Amino acid sequence: MNRKQCEGTAWGKRFLMLCTVILSASLAFAGSRKMSQDLEGKNASDQVDVIVQFTQAPTARHHQKVLSRGGMLKQELGLVKGGAYSIPASALKDLANDPDVAYMSPDRALQGTAAADSSATLDYYDATVNAQIGWGLGYDGTGIGVAVIDSGIFNLADLQNSKKSRVVYNQDFTGIKSTSDQYGHGTHVAGIVGGNGASSTGSNYSYTVKGIAPNVSLINLRALDQNGMGTDSGVIAAINQAISLKSTYNIRVINLSLGRPVYESYTLDPLCQAVEQAWKAGIVVVVAAGNEGRNNSHNTSGYGTITAPGNDPYVITVGAMKTMGTSDRGDDQIASYSSKGPSLYDHVVKPDLVAPGNRIISLYTQSLALPTQYPGNDIPHSLYMVKGDTKASQYYYRLSGTSMAAPMVSGTVALMLQQTPSLTPDQVKARLMKTAYKTFPSFSTATDPATGATYTSQYDIFTVGAGYLDVQAALSSTDLASATAGSALSPTVTQDASGNTVLVNGTGVIWGTGVIWGTGVVWGTGVIWGTNVSGQSVLWGSGVVWGSSALQGYSVLWGTGVVWGTSSTPAGEATAVAINGEN
Repeated sequence: MNRKQCEGTAWGKRFLMLCTVILSASLAFAGSRKMSQDLEGKNASDQVDVIVQFTQAPTARHHQKVLSRGGMLKQELGLVKGGAYSIPASALKDLANDPDVAYMSPDRALQGTAAADSSATLDYYDATVNAQIGWGLGYDGTGIGVAVIDSGIFNLADLQNSKKSRVVYNQDFTGIKSTSDQYGHGTHVAGIVGGNGASSTGSNYSYTVKGIAPNVSLINLRALDQNGMGTDSGVIAAINQAISLKSTYNIRVINLSLGRPVYESYTLDPLCQAVEQAWKAGIVVVVAAGNEGRNNSHNTSGYGTITAPGNDPYVITVGAMKTMGTSDRGDDQIASYSSKGPSLYDHVVKPDLVAPGNRIISLYTQSLALPTQYPGNDIPHSLYMVKGDTKASQYYYRLSGTSMAAPMVSGTVALMLQQTPSLTPDQVKARLMKTAYKTFPSFSTATDPATGATYTSQYDIFTVGAGYLDVQAALSSTDLASATAGSALSPTVTQDASGNTVLVNGTGVIWGTGVIWGTGVVWGTGVIWGTNVSGQSVLWGSGVVWGSSALQGYSVLWGTGVVWGTSSTPAGEATAVAINGEN
């Protein structure tokens, strides 16, 4: 839509004004601060946990700059040229003025992106994404290491091979000094990546609960505690260890089913800087998009709610779909809680992909905290056993959220790398996005079973990204995009001089010239953007994206300074475990 078309409506005039004023302010913000906004205004007498990034890898001299101001070094974070410190708030501004300091931010809390659920149905996710085709071709993740940075992994039968654990390495980064999962989130995620269905295979079972890469090696890097909470520094340290162990365990994938709100540009955020280092080291990083798609606290209808580090353009960010309890993906819908782009501050187009994430059945044990908190997520034996009773399964449990969608992609990446070990992270990302299933409805509605509230979702670039994960198509692809790190960066969105809303791509990016993800048309057969959209000059097409049943057209994207602005982050946590799964 161009400026002339846009000016024809009241909301169009508002959209143009906001884009002109707020985008300018947002761009002016980038690089103008050395201390994050959420560090300002701290009580001078408080002791604050911070991450300080220096202009170079820190030495004792750099650490002394913090120590001399009453600070204490808690952990070195060489991966991001910094460290985690405790320091008096009164010393922050003075430290920020030091020329060796690049940026300071709180050591922020984050958590897993799973949600509670309430009704027992089969998920059929393996059939929905064509994982069975990959298994039939002999791909099961053998020889590939996937690092699960989460709440730990409980060593269950489905994660063993001939009674030998496929969890080949364990380390704690929470300070609790235990690598076992005390919450349940990490075990559930690990099961989606690589559960082999040992506890649901045989003549006594009507359904086998199996992960995408059922013979993959798992590296357990525990960064979330017994409540599913962690910190930036803990996750950064875990990422650094994954890089260090890359050759030892052939770690080719990191799964991050966790997140927190975005507070600054990804170019400054230490968590984003860490995932980029892993990517550049040759490890595919898969991140949950977040569960804030229903967040309308700033009148954006959930747009602009992608969480960090899913806002980083290097990584593969995954939103959640609902299988609708069938194996046919033709009836699948987006989960209304799945976070939507563009990202705050940088306006990166996210998510990159969507995958099944609603009411997903995977591993657990009854002693863990999460199933104790949410017994309604139990599944009965009768759901997967031939003569099963109504008692709760002691092996399997149901969760919803983008936390469940991300490991679908991580498992798929393991299959792809088993098939073609030479693929780089950017080549993997390009194949996944180009081969993603691109047929969607124009919109769908969903009702929260807990509150009765109804949500409407549009199937646009900020909701479904490049499309729906397709394992078969990804394994069948022979596309060899550029191997260079950063060649598959997610694009950003802006306005051009004529008032068109356009995608911005660097000249060295795979989809930077003429065609975005496919061949000839931006989104394949024109389902999402309309039949007349090609090239990359106009993002929305001719009224097709929002359609006659749309919410409010462009106004839902821009709001009042949130998506394009610099003033605030959507209210609420990066995830909400109390969000129910959807019908």
